[in-house]
Amino acid sequence: VPRSGIRVGYTPDVLTDATAELTVALLLSACRRLPEAAEQVRSGGWTTWKPLWMCGHGLSDSTVGIIGLGRIGQAVARRLKPFGVRKFLYTGSGPKPESAAEFGAEFVPLTRLAEESDFVVVTCALTPATQGMCNKDFFGRMKKTSVFVNTSRGAVVNQEDLYDALASGQIAAAGLDVTTPEPLPTDHPLLALKNCVILPHIGSATYATRSTMAVLAANNLLAGLRGEPMPHELEL
Repeated sequence: VPRSGIRVGYTPDVLTDATAELTVALLLSACRRLPEAAEQVRSGGWTTWKPLWMCGHGLSDSTVGIIGLGRIGQAVARRLKPFGVRKFLYTGSGPKPESAAEFGAEFVPLTRLAEESDFVVVTCALTPATQGMCNKDFFGRMKKTSVFVNTSRGAVVNQEDLYDALASGQIAAAGLDVTTPEPLPTDHPLLALKNCVILPHIGSATYATRSTMAVLAANNLLAGLRGEPMPHELEL
């Protein structure tokens, strides 16, 4: 691209809130087994009250581990805190004391985050360092009652290892808005699991967010055609 002289515009900071909302929705759907419960209503599985039927795991007094405390990670923590989360842990390329202070979050190694978290939320960027980081060793360290949520990029997760962890009961449940590949084939093994909620990469899918993205993209394009500085130009 630099050699050809093509300029590149992008749309930063517009999907943080939408993605954070979707992350919380996905977490709640997975931990409280909402799709499974809704299917029981449709299929006639809802009969008399039973003490442990459709029980899941709650956020109150829990420990939440966030992999990648960037804009979206912080927005997720901000939304989860009122649920009564007892402790936030986070990991990443380095400590972010100013960002973490709002939640009293503690910077820890990835292994400790896996071992101590009741909920693991992945909101990091996909880099050579993070590719496949959530693997057999990672899931093997998690609690059997833990819930795993990924709204970053599918390649951060080794999906075969995730399937094994879910199918064997090594972890309780997972919620994914991103997969490898996308779209995920309809015969993929993960789709056969009741304890895995998968969405079609809709983190930014609100009308307001998509409208803002379109306006920013159009303004970048018009500025570029005029030879003017783009409102949001990627420096190459």
